[in-house]
Amino acid sequence: MRPNHTKALLAAGKPALGTWLSMCNPLGTRMLAGAGWNWLTLDLEHTGTSWETAAHLCGLIADQDCIPLIRVPCNRHDHIKRALDIGAFGVVVPMVNSVEEAKQAVAACKYPPIGNRSVGGSQHAMHFKARPAEYFQKADDGILVVLQCEHIDAVRNADAIFGVEGIDAIFVGPNDLAASMRGPDGSAPTAEATAKAHADILAACQRQKVAPGFHAMNHHEAVKLLSDGWKFVAVASDLRFLGDGASEALKTVGLGTGEGMARY
Repeated sequence: MRPNHTKALLAAGKPALGTWLSMCNPLGTRMLAGAGWNWLTLDLEHTGTSWETAAHLCGLIADQDCIPLIRVPCNRHDHIKRALDIGAFGVVVPMVNSVEEAKQAVAACKYPPIGNRSVGGSQHAMHFKARPAEYFQKADDGILVVLQCEHIDAVRNADAIFGVEGIDAIFVGPNDLAASMRGPDGSAPTAEATAKAHADILAACQRQKVAPGFHAMNHHEAVKLLSDGWKFVAVASDLRFLGDGASEALKTVGLGTGEGMARY
């Protein structure tokens, strides 16, 4: 059965880099999967990508020896089950704000008796280059469980949440985290406040021995994150790579400002 080399890297305390797929275009995905990233995450939370398209793209990514992950729409058993059954090697679960929510997410990723994942499907085994019986026996050890810390309430309870058994990585959603820290009048948090929240998450991950993750807006920011100790690092997205490249070209020829449209 094909190993999950991203999970192995993180378990060994080494960095694993990937990018976000917001466009989920087959040709673009194939090019990124073959470019050398450790993993690619299909975003099913903030895009219109269908489950059928995600299933095909998971196979395409896996065939390039890259690890396909899916960010599910929300922390629900049926979403997590479906993402894994169509062949994702792991899930990114958004907005996990309590110990109970963390336990629910982990349980949905594991077969009984460890968890409550339903037994079924066939695409997952093909992507792992395994027969179904082998997959059902070994999948618990090969699935990457990434929970998002993207609300200040989760930061305040970080040690308890991150200490839940079965979590491989914690991934910061910097935009939503900052939004949760707005003042009563809607004012944005200070740079110092957001930096402290990020530092608190990193420290809690290190104490609880789970890989700390963060979304970098560009490769320069990614280098800084890696030097600071972040391990599961997303660099921009397919949409941002396209938009920034086009914007920079337009700026160079005098037709634009160089400012891209993609948020991440």
